[in-house]
Amino acid sequence: MDEVDRKIISQLQKDARTTLKDLEKITGFTSMGIKKRLNKLVQSGAIKNQALINPTAFGLIPAMILLEMKDSEAMQDIMNRFRECPRVVHFFKTIGGYNLIALVIAENQDTLDSISVEKCSLRSSPGIRRSEFYPISQNEFSQFLQIREYLTHKGKDKAPCKVDCCTCARYEAKKCVGCPSTVHYRGTL
Repeated sequence: MDEVDRKIISQLQKDARTTLKDLEKITGFTSMGIKKRLNKLVQSGAIKNQALINPTAFGLIPAMILLEMKDSEAMQDIMNRFRECPRVVHFFKTIGGYNLIALVIAENQDTLDSISVEKCSLRSSPGIRRSEFYPISQNEFSQFLQIREYLTHKGKDKAPCKVDCCTCARYEAKKCVGCPSTVHYRGTL
């Protein structure tokens, strides 16, 4: 990455809708030169154009789940189980006591409680030695997250984690809105 790439990337991080003409003024390069650089950055996997979502604007509550996994096989199993889960924003593999961290979202406090303790919870998976759950009170620096909206409203009977919301007591008691990828979903995602 050279200085021109840095200027382009920095400006697009501030405003992804910046025009090639405006980037031309910022970098001193021609629009065609900038377009070629952008294409190269995207094709190489260095950057990606994507819509991020402000969870607060939609009334969503983010949380971090810290997991100490028994071994790498258990870690892979949990990531595979929740790969298509619209509530899981990110998984982070780490080195230390907790070796897997998940960033998740919920529509309200009751649903947050459900995804903390119920069968659909990351914490209910086998191979976990210990876990901690931290609702996030405020997101600093950037209020936007890569919420996977494209995974919602898929019309499935069962959630991608293989849990049936209809058999859950919290769902039946209307203390959880259910999985956003199922036909039973009652939330706002």
